[in-house]
Amino acid sequence: VSFGGASGTELAAACGNASALAAAYGTALDAAGSTQADFDVEGDALTDADSVALRSEAIALLQEQRDDLDVSFTLPVMPTGLDTDGLALLASANDHGVRVSAVNLMTMNYGESYAADMGDYALASAKAAHSQLRKVFGTSDADAWRGMALTSMLGVNDVAGETFTLADAAEVRAFAEEKGIAWVSMWAAFRDVQCAEDASATDALTTCSGVAQEDGAFGTAFGA
Repeated sequence: VSFGGASGTELAAACGNASALAAAYGTALDAAGSTQADFDVEGDALTDADSVALRSEAIALLQEQRDDLDVSFTLPVMPTGLDTDGLALLASANDHGVRVSAVNLMTMNYGESYAADMGDYALASAKAAHSQLRKVFGTSDADAWRGMALTSMLGVNDVAGETFTLADAAEVRAFAEEKGIAWVSMWAAFRDVQCAEDASATDALTTCSGVAQEDGAFGTAFGA
C-alpha cells in the first residue's frame, strides 16, 4: 500500500497524534490485506518537519504492533543525491527506530538545468544517494545498495528537455543488477505505450510515453 504522493493531503498532515495516525495506516493495510507500506513523501509534505516526526513515530508504533510490516520510503532525488529534507526524513525514521527496508528514489524531473542523458542522471543519483544512505543508517556498502530502489518516469518527463529512453531503461537495469539494488520500477505502467500520431511530442502525457516504442517495451527493458 502506498501512502502520500504528489497531490492530496497525506495522513500525517491530517491526524493529530501518532496513535491515530498508526491506526489510520493500519486500517488501509488491513483493507488491502498487505504487510507492505510505502510512504511517498514529496513537495510540501517533505518540508513539514512536524508531520515528518509524527509519521516516524506512527510507523515505529505500527511496526511494534506488526512484526512483519515492511516499510519503504519513496523520495525525490537529484543527480547530486537526496536533498536536506529527504535526509532529514530518513534520519527521523532511523531515530524513531523504524525498520526501513528500502528507499525508493524517484529518478525523474530534475529541473531545466538537467537536459542531458537521463540514464546517466539516474546512475549519478543512485551513486550519490548510496553514500548518503550508508551514513544515515550506518550500513555496509552492499546493504546500502540492497536498501535502494529506483523509479524512473518513462519517456517524456514533466520537465522540458528530459526524456527517459528505452536505452536509459536498459542502462538502469544493468546497473541495478550489478549493484544488487532492491528493484527498479517506472512511472507508470499505463504510459508504457506509444502515443497517437496527433499527440504532443514535447508534453508528458498521462496515457503514453511520448517516444517511439512497442507496447510494454519499457517493462521489457526493465525486466518486468
